[in-house]
Amino acid sequence: MRSRLIIAAGALAVAGQAHALHPSPLVEAEWLSKQLDSDDLVVLDVRSAIDDGGDFESFEAARIPGSRYSSYTDAGWRESRDGVAGLMPEVEALETLIGELGIDNDDTVVVAAAGTGPTDFGSAARVYWTFKALGHDEVTILNGGVAGWQAQGFEVASGAPETVAATDFEGSLQDALLATTSEVEGARENDEALVDARPRDFYRGETQSPAARAPGTIPGAVNLPHHDALVKRDGAYYLDAEELQANVDELGLDPEAPAVAFCNTGHWAASGWFQLSEVGGLEDVSMYDGSMAEWTREDDRPLHLAERGIVSVGELVD
Repeated sequence: MRSRLIIAAGALAVAGQAHALHPSPLVEAEWLSKQLDSDDLVVLDVRSAIDDGGDFESFEAARIPGSRYSSYTDAGWRESRDGVAGLMPEVEALETLIGELGIDNDDTVVVAAAGTGPTDFGSAARVYWTFKALGHDEVTILNGGVAGWQAQGFEVASGAPETVAATDFEGSLQDALLATTSEVEGARENDEALVDARPRDFYRGETQSPAARAPGTIPGAVNLPHHDALVKRDGAYYLDAEELQANVDELGLDPEAPAVAFCNTGHWAASGWFQLSEVGGLEDVSMYDGSMAEWTREDDRPLHLAERGIVSVGELVD
């Protein structure tokens, strides 16, 4: 029941009935077009080279009016530590990053990725998750991204953007949204849901990410490919809530029980987390930002491959 209500809330936002400062997790371009002049609303453009999404020059050439730019891949939204890519930076570093964008704790943030591919959606989802992990709940994702905004004929600005003064942003880490390796191990022991958001070939162990030391998935995990509910219309990619709900329902997960989303480096996992937690109706979802890059660091950790069953990381490493 809860999942259906969340989808209904999204539909209200699409119709423009949601309050400007309390949007649903996923909003449409029509809703945003009616809110652009709202006080304390910031459109954050996070385009990057992912799925040929562009860069700052693309932002200067065509953007949502009044939006601010921060490259998802280059600005510092993720970092590498101890040989593991894609980790959440320290709270202080993120506070500085967000404050320098002129975003404070009173702002509602609309995250707009390029909208040019299913992997690009993960950019918006990861930035969204980061705000939530910092205790900032006034955040939403623009469905279809910048490409969808343009395809639907809404106003586009160009030229050098206005300079924005830095401000103070204070984060408060929400530990419940961030799963550690030890917590993932505990989830396995307690038969809690582990959801692999990677495409099926990664899940089955047929494809290996260069970020991981070995192929395969965490034993016991189920698969919710991040791209399955992202559909292309008029050159832009949109999250289809109904298709997503069908995919989530098929997994048969308990909506009130804990679940952990993961992938290779915490990018597709962010999309999986968003789909499960913010649209799919699960009440207690965390994200393992270290994902398979961190899980495979130790030789004795188990992996499951479709063709071989359960083996250790060490058995698969040359």
